[in-house]
Amino acid sequence: MTERLTNAQARRIALAAQGLGEPRPKGRVDRRHLRRVLDRMGLIQIDSVNVLVRSQELPLFARLGPHPRSLIADATATGELFEYWAHEASHVRTAHHHLYRWHMNGEHKWERYFRLRERRPGFVDEVYRRVATEGPIAAGDLAERVGKKGTWWDWDDGKIALEHLFWTGRLTATRRAADFARLYDLTERVIPAHVLARPAPAEREARKELLVLAAQHHGVGTFDDLTDYHRQRNPPCRPLLDELVEDGRLLPVTVDGWSKPAYLHPAAKVPRRVNGSTLLSPFDPVVWHRERTERLFGFRYRIEIYVPQPKRQYGYYVLPFLMGDELVARVDLKADRPRGALLAQGAFAESGAPLGDVADALAGELHSMAGWLGLGSVEVGRRGDLVSPLRSAVRRYART
Repeated sequence: MTERLTNAQARRIALAAQGLGEPRPKGRVDRRHLRRVLDRMGLIQIDSVNVLVRSQELPLFARLGPHPRSLIADATATGELFEYWAHEASHVRTAHHHLYRWHMNGEHKWERYFRLRERRPGFVDEVYRRVATEGPIAAGDLAERVGKKGTWWDWDDGKIALEHLFWTGRLTATRRAADFARLYDLTERVIPAHVLARPAPAEREARKELLVLAAQHHGVGTFDDLTDYHRQRNPPCRPLLDELVEDGRLLPVTVDGWSKPAYLHPAAKVPRRVNGSTLLSPFDPVVWHRERTERLFGFRYRIEIYVPQPKRQYGYYVLPFLMGDELVARVDLKADRPRGALLAQGAFAESGAPLGDVADALAGELHSMAGWLGLGSVEVGRRGDLVSPLRSAVRRYART
């Protein structure tokens, strides 16, 4: 490794670290492939929006192509994955449970919880005892959730109690298949005993381990990139960098065009090229830190789910399209399940991208995704400079 990298090298390092620098598996995809993906990613961010497919399934499709959609649920059921607040709500490797225990045991300055504790002393323990006695419950199962639930943000006391117990590690959550609701249960009934028996490092050491893991998963990144991966706060992590560099666990480098110092994982590889093409979830680690995405790819990306429709630039659920080592387009996707169609409602090429090549590669990816989701056709809308060549390419794929 050199002490100076071009931005193109950094980009290829980042993609290789995330498992996007190697071909997808051929033949049957199983739990072994999921483990290899998790070796690269470490965690999978969870999001409940289901206009296309729940976002946590998309990073697997990006790296594995069509695969059994039960992989994550099966790994959770057998104790390989657990859910926790890592990079937002995430599926995390159970082998890393001990690295989060300092967080679970720390003081959580959550105003909702403190107000609840003042109003209803002992209520949280009552909820815990009910779970212990009755088994896993969803927030909607608590008796006081009376009437129609309001918005997603409308939390009653039962939800606050369950979330506090989840945050502090006394309860662990799985997901109910029917509606994706969290099912809260005692941690010792969900996490394997040998995992819970593993000694937990002190906060300082755990933070260091998480920084090294972030460097492994990013390949190369700034200090902000590394802390963002597991949503660590910068101030307690800043003095740890020098120790990690001194120990040889992080290698300081400069990257052309980056205004801040960067850190390379010692095992990072610099591929000569990255081939293939894939659609990325809005919550894929390659693009979830927007400033990093702009720095690496020159690609400005924002989620417009919460933007009023008239003000959206690209669409409601827009996925970046990776071709080679460049983000070359973005496409607004929706699964029209009643009609059995995958809708590309808008498609937009990046400046300078070869429209014909991008359209051909994207059409193949859309047909593969449609088959994976059990949708019989791909339909292309009218918004964007890429829709005309994409429509032609989709028709050619449909005839083959």
